Amino acid sequence: QTLRRARIMGKKNKGNKKGKGEAALVGLNATAKFAVLDVAGLTQTIATPVVSTSVQPAPASTKVKKTKESNIAAGSSNNANSAQSADVENAVLKYLSTSEATTIDDTFTWSTSQNIEHLQVVGAIKSLLVEAYVCTKDITNSFYNITAEGDMIISNGSQEMQVLKALCEVGDEGVTIPDLQSKIGKDVTKIGMGNCMKSKWIKKDGAKLVPIVKVDDVKDEAQIALMALKEGGKVDDKVLNTLKRRKSIVPVTRKSYSVTRGPGYSETRVKKAADLTKEMLESGKWKETVFKSYNFKTLGEKVGGGYLHPLLKVRAEFRQILMEMGFNEMPTNKWVESSFWNFDTLFQPQSHPARDAHDTFFIKEPAETVSIPEDYYLRVKEMHEKGGSGSIGYRYDFKREEAMKNLLRTHTTAVSSQMLYKLANQKGGFTPQRYFSIDRVFRNESMDATHLCEFHQVEGLVADYNLSLGDLIGTIETFFKKIGITKMRFKPAFNPYTEPSMEIFGYHPDLKSWTELGNSGMFRPEMLAPMGLPKDVRVIAWGLSLERPTMIKYRIKNIRDLFGHKVEMARTRTAPIARYETVV
Repeated sequence: QTLRRARIMGKKNKGNKKGKGEAALVGLNATAKFAVLDVAGLTQTIATPVVSTSVQPAPASTKVKKTKESNIAAGSSNNANSAQSADVENAVLKYLSTSEATTIDDTFTWSTSQNIEHLQVVGAIKSLLVEAYVCTKDITNSFYNITAEGDMIISNGSQEMQVLKALCEVGDEGVTIPDLQSKIGKDVTKIGMGNCMKSKWIKKDGAKLVPIVKVDDVKDEAQIALMALKEGGKVDDKVLNTLKRRKSIVPVTRKSYSVTRGPGYSETRVKKAADLTKEMLESGKWKETVFKSYNFKTLGEKVGGGYLHPLLKVRAEFRQILMEMGFNEMPTNKWVESSFWNFDTLFQPQSHPARDAHDTFFIKEPAETVSIPEDYYLRVKEMHEKGGSGSIGYRYDFKREEAMKNLLRTHTTAVSSQMLYKLANQKGGFTPQRYFSIDRVFRNESMDATHLCEFHQVEGLVADYNLSLGDLIGTIETFFKKIGITKMRFKPAFNPYTEPSMEIFGYHPDLKSWTELGNSGMFRPEMLAPMGLPKDVRVIAWGLSLERPTMIKYRIKNIRDLFGHKVEMARTRTAPIARYETVV
């Protein structure tokens, strides 16, 4: 950063009278010279800062040559670094090749003698160490660096000595503190006056400071100790602690290495190939190539097992529960159904609002289904137009083109109607059955915290003789108690194909409200009669959302956090596997 500032200032001063764009000195204080930049030429010199003088011998200044262009391609820089690293590696190997007993006693000292940065030497040695070209031992040296404050004391004397000299020059008359500050500076006066008072070198006489001792009668211990450190001498620990408190020195720990030949040593390093390539096999070069050794016993990185989405967990749980209750799964692999199976067979009029494009996704291509059972179609058509089984029907013209339209099924009840039709017309006649399905359905709805236009429906039905509404409520309650939802309500409702009909609600403990889970009821005779089922057969059925019970079970407040493009994949790993209720 200092070099950058110097370069910028050098460019600004390029045309001034100081010479070839001589940059203003930039540093941490006035005594530090950090950089001298030759703007007109191609060379910039980075000098060792004067502000931090190490007790250990410092390496010589390093000259770095750069082109005038400030932006260098990253690839070229990387290539240069690789070449420079290889040069340092070769220098180390060549130095060790003198004899078997040759060693590098200390990489720091050696790098200084070779005019190479110590970090580059360490990097090269670590690289050689991987392939056993060299062996190393750690070396740790602790010493002190003299700070800018210490350099000032070496040059001018300590603050207390400067104060004493200023007072001795005046004599017994003394000097006021403001006058002393203007003479040697506020900072020097502040520090020096306190130390002089502590050492009883001066005293206060009214508003003036008066010397008690002469300069020749005392020693500047701080200056003497710092000069001894600079020359490599030893200093008492007590004095060192005093210098550290004065921030005249800072402790430094330097790590370096001693280097000897390793078991794989050679004068030149041969890069080992990591992979056997097609080109090596074709050219035969693999016979001469040195390969890295392979450890066939090492274990690969651990691969985490797959995680089930909460919806899939609840689906599997629902499926298991329904099978335990004696239900058989219906085939629901067709997402596209005809309006005939999705609406007409359920005794839902063709003018019903649910059949509007605002609520249903219709298919453009192919727009119509290929075929439907003709005899069954005629019976359904007659039931809609004229009625039957005690019903007068809807009394409208039933249109074939409306029944043939393809759509994305709005409920899996479309599959239920097909299964009941097959059950009524199977060989041997009707037999009681329990069916269920869990699959995706589609509705053109506005999305919010509890609604999506694409969701999963749990469909169940029981076809048997003389069933009642009590059988329906008992079956639903048994199912939900098995999945942990015990607070339930049933509300009377209207459905075109069930009578009586009920909405099912479950209590969400976090939303603190009752959430609609689905619909249920007993299929109307107008729906069952055209299928050919016996008159005393009743069918109880329900359609439940898979998402909403899952939200209650996993305490999810927004359905979009459970299903859809905004779902966090991490939820599959963090979903709880069990929930324990607090027992009071």
